[in-house]
Amino acid sequence: MSQNVKEYSTDDFKSEVVESDAPVLVDFWAEWCGPCKVIAPVVEELANDYEGKIKFGKVNVDDHNMVASEYGVRSIPTLLIFKNGTVVNQIVGAVPKEKITAILDTVI
Repeated sequence: MSQNVKEYSTDDFKSEVVESDAPVLVDFWAEWCGPCKVIAPVVEELANDYEGKIKFGKVNVDDHNMVASEYGVRSIPTLLIFKNGTVVNQIVGAVPKEKITAILDTVI
């Protein structure tokens, strides 16, 4: 993981994501998930592209399934975009970078 993508846990999710002043993209993933491995480098690139504008993080659903359950994550990878503590968009599956960029541009 790069310095621009943080690993969130059950303990810090609220303070880091829900209470964040900046928009946050959270990648819900698991080690065994093939499509998660496909989208991971895209999330890393986006974190660098949007540095200072949007926070980026990951939640391992195997380790922190309560967070995933709370936000209705049923398939992975799922990218949830939070703004002002609320989910404003959801992307499910390994999608092209351009699709994610178009959505992120609407929240900054």
